[in-house]
Amino acid sequence: MNNTMTIDGHTAVISFNPDLNQFRGEFTGLNGGADFYADSVEALSQEGSRSLKTFLAVCQERGIEPYKNFSGKFVVRVPARLHAQITEAASAAGVSLNQWVQQALEREVQE
Repeated sequence: MNNTMTIDGHTAVISFNPDLNQFRGEFTGLNGGADFYADSVEALSQEGSRSLKTFLAVCQERGIEPYKNFSGKFVVRVPARLHAQITEAASAAGVSLNQWVQQALEREVQE
């Protein structure tokens, strides 16, 4: 089940808050909070658009970069057995461990 939606070209993760009986959206990749709530998908899209526009306007007014910067590097801890298995799989595929993991991650986000 996909729990994201695209609003004005930006991805937001959607969850349901049973205490409020509302959907909650939160944009990914932003340098700050631009979350929004609504009780229907249509209203969620409208509220998300308003929240995003407000966030971007405030960032522009204050001279703040609105988007997170990613270095392209991150550390992943896995059990030793899995580490050995993926190292073997990478070797069998004729690629480095880094390339193998990158390819696996690319496949995962494309699905």
